[in-house]
This record gives sequence, structure tokens and C-alpha cells, in this order.
Amino acid sequence: MAIAPRPGNPAAQVIRSLLQHKHEFSLYSKAMPYALAVEVTELDLDSGHLVLEAEYSDGNLEHYFTKGSLSFDLEALKGPQTSERETYSLTNVAAKLLKTDSTSYRLECQLPESVFVHENRGAVRIPFILGMQTRVSLEVYLHELNIPGRLRNLSVGGCMVDIDLADSIALGVDQDIPGVTLEFPNGESFFAEGSIRHIRPFGNHGYAAVGVQFIHMSTAQTEALFRYVNESEREAAYRTGSNEKMTQHSPLFIPGAKEKKILQREAQEQEKHTRQSPMERGVMNVAHQLQVGLMYMKTRNLFPSEIFYDCVDTLRYLVEQDRKALLYALAFLRDEPDWVRHAVQVAGQLADFMMLRDPHDPQVREAILGALMHTMGKPLLVSAQLPSLKVNMNPAQKAILRGHVTVLRDKQHELGWEPSPTCRDVIENANERPDGSGYPMGKRGEQLSELIRLVAVIKAINKLMHARNGVPPRSPLDAYRKIHEADTAYDKTVLVEYIQVYGLYPIGSLAKFSGGFLAWVMDIDGKGMPIQVHVVKNLRFPETNISSVLTKSDFSQIGKLEDIVNPADYGLKVVKV
Repeated sequence: MAIAPRPGNPAAQVIRSLLQHKHEFSLYSKAMPYALAVEVTELDLDSGHLVLEAEYSDGNLEHYFTKGSLSFDLEALKGPQTSERETYSLTNVAAKLLKTDSTSYRLECQLPESVFVHENRGAVRIPFILGMQTRVSLEVYLHELNIPGRLRNLSVGGCMVDIDLADSIALGVDQDIPGVTLEFPNGESFFAEGSIRHIRPFGNHGYAAVGVQFIHMSTAQTEALFRYVNESEREAAYRTGSNEKMTQHSPLFIPGAKEKKILQREAQEQEKHTRQSPMERGVMNVAHQLQVGLMYMKTRNLFPSEIFYDCVDTLRYLVEQDRKALLYALAFLRDEPDWVRHAVQVAGQLADFMMLRDPHDPQVREAILGALMHTMGKPLLVSAQLPSLKVNMNPAQKAILRGHVTVLRDKQHELGWEPSPTCRDVIENANERPDGSGYPMGKRGEQLSELIRLVAVIKAINKLMHARNGVPPRSPLDAYRKIHEADTAYDKTVLVEYIQVYGLYPIGSLAKFSGGFLAWVMDIDGKGMPIQVHVVKNLRFPETNISSVLTKSDFSQIGKLEDIVNPADYGLKVVKV
């Protein structure tokens, strides 16, 4: 397609449009275990001259450079509640590096003259920018597991797909998958087999970028793909204004009836999205970084200890800042993958409990690390025999899952990382019980440290209070009763101490009041009774969401406290950006 460019640099125009919103600009490199945040200080819309500034104290920033060029992601949050996410990525941008002081750098970049990237073998890669949307479904295991995503670029050779970070556990580099389906806004679709070429974290809101190559294509598939690439190029040219001949949208990108319904439903969900508090963002970031660390272990055979220790130190900092706000924020992980939710909630509560006992306990940091990593072997076990951790498992799959501790330790050893004695104690023994009924070794009595006796109670209560394998969650009181009735399986003195600290109505649980109101418990008194709640639902008007914080003196407005209930029973979900 012949393009008559308008004056100005199209890539710079795209970047400017995203910089007008809340955004994050980051450099990435295959050689580095994490992306580096940078700030835009200059952007020339005509020449495409871009200047970035970075703070970097961990050595030489040149590690982010490859042959005088760098790659970056720009992630912007748009819409009335910053609930719409848009991205733009550029690879191999020519750049010069200037060091301005011991930790500060100036990066002078020259943006390409086109938003279209010319690949090897003459193919052109079309970025999906400025609101271009196409839905993707990756069929990972035939008739077993489909991963939804959004298209981020397209060429006749393959595509890049934006997926939920939690779903990336099922994918590996060089893995062939039986199906890739692209569904364009007008209802047309394209299908081919695929092969995963690369996986990396994308941005800071819990997403991953997956590079997919189309394989085993017929002549008809190839011809259809060429048309979709050409139409996508036409749409991108129209949206960027880089071709004056393009005066309207490509028919491919005009939403049909099905797409309009999906967009309407998504808009209604986004209306429910409320701004997260800094504490909630901190907790969510720990959950995302834990998954990023797992991705590096799986796809790059790299153990990113800096990422995991950052998670540990964040949790310790949050406990020190406001322990009750942290306990409340931990509840907002309820829609994260179960292994992540359980790990972060247990680690956060363990940090809180240990620091209440002794704020100077030298074991705290390594104990938190062990709690964060203990369940990480579970996603490492995802395979054709165990295609997902989300499903209700059969006995054979449960048996596979019981090997998660061994799998994790083998992986850590393979990657050349050895945990400290305290960290290893938690990783290997967190599921053991004083009566010998735990796993993987069936240890008992004096074989278990005081730390493990504490971890065992925290983990068990957390498991019982969340739905697992089709079993509904128990109320706190029922969970405590179940642990108490387990005879010698758990340390009773630890259980009593736990109940004294967190009460029968723990912070972060959902309380139902006699007036028909649902409210999150935000604070409790010395007797464990709620004294502050966040009211979110009036069951007489179930379609309406409310948001009101009440203290004990105003509880008469919502009635008497009746019970702790399951958020899923009332459709309360955490809406993701």
C-alpha cells in the first residue's frame, strides 16, 4: 500500500497521544530481569527526536541496549476512571546514552519514520494503536484450555498478544499450540495453528506480551491473513493520519452487533471500577511481581531474586506503614489466581503476626520469602495432564499437585539458587502438621519448628476461608472450629493467639447486616468486633453499587451484624483495568 506521509513523525504522534493520560514508560531487554521506568523530557513531533531520563543505581544502563538501540513499552490508562488501557511498543529504536551523574542517565532516541515495522523476509508488522481492538483466543490444550487476549501487532508471519499475566503460566517458549483465533470488530475471524516465540511481562498492571508465529498455514489461510494485514495497515494509517488517502475506517474495524454488546458489557463493568488506594496498589503490585518472577523462571531459566526480595520488602514496609490497612487490602486479591492470592495473603499475615510478636525478629524477611514462594511450584506443574489450576481437579490431578514443593526446589536448584535455612524451612515444611498428617514428608512433633507451627495455622485458616476445588468457603468461626477439631494436627496455642489477634470478624471479610447491607470490615476493636466498615451493596437494590465508610456510631443505619458471607455469592468482583 503506497503511503503519502503527512508532515511530522507518526510514532511521535502516537506517543504524544498516550502521554496525555496517566502513563508508564519503561525500557525492557532480554538481558535484564525487569523493566526500567523512565521519564519523557523531550518529544519533537516533527523530527521524532525523543529524550528520556532514567535513574539506575544497579550497575551499567548499557545492559538495556542492543547494538546502539533500545526497546520500550508505553502503557496508558484512559477513560473517566483510568479503566481503559492502551499500549504502544517499539523495538530497536536508535539511541545514545549519556550519563549525567552517578545514577542518572539521559537517553537521546530517534523514533522511526513510520509506525510500521519492517521485519526479516520483507514482512511488515502493523501495531494496533490509537484504539484499534481485536480479540484473540489462544487454544493451549485442545478442548481443554483457551486463553483470551488482545491483539497488539500483526504481520503475515505472526502476532503479539496481550494476555493476563495469570494465564501465562500455561505457555512456554517454542511451545506449539493447536489454535490462534483473531476476531475483528466487524465479526470476521482468522484461525491458524501457532508456535510461542517469546513471552515477557508487559507494563505494570498484570499483563504479559506473547509473540506467536503462525504455522502450518494453507494457501487459503495465507491469502486471508494478507487481507487482514492490509486492512490493519489501512486502519493504522487512517488513525495516525500518515496517509491522506485514508479518509475513513477500514470495514474490518467497524464494530458489528456482537462487538457492540461486548463493549457495552465491558463499559458497565468499568463503571464499577473504583480507584484503588495506595495500599491496595502496593498489594496488587506484589501479586503481579510474583507472577513476573515466575515467568522469568519458566521462560528465561533465570532466578530473579531481586524481584522476590522486592516483594518481601514491600510487604514489610506496608505492615510498618499501617497493618490494618494492609489486612484490608489483602482481601482485594480474591480474584487473583489461587496460588498467588494464597501466597501473598499468607505472607502478608505472617509478616503482620511475626512483627506483632517481635518487630526485630531476624527471621521475618526470610520467612516472608518462603511463604511467597511456597505455592510457586503449582503453576510449574501446569501441563496437558493438569491444563489449569482453576478447574475442579480429579484425583489424578490432585496427586500431581501434591508434588509442587519438590518441583519448586528442583527448579531453584536447576537455576543455581539456594534458599537460606529459614526460607527453606517454610518452602519445604509449610504443609506439614504436628500430628504427621501433612505433606510432603509427613513430619511430626519436634521435627517442626515454632515458625512452621505458626505458618501451618495461618495457611490452614486461609485455605478454609476461600473456595477450593468446588468446596465453598467457611466463615471465620467455622474455620477456627475446624482447626480446633483437628485434634493434634495444629498447635492449639497458636490458634488461640490467632483468634485473639484477628477476631471472629477479621479485617477484609465481608459482613452482612440485618438491614440488607453488605460491607467490608475495615477495622476491629480489642474484642475483635467491627468498628469501621465500607458499605458496598444494598441487597434491596442489587444492581446498584454504593460506597460509604461508616464507623460504629453509625451502624444503626445498616442494622445489626448478622454474619460473614462469601463475596462470590453476591457477584462482588475486583474489576481489572
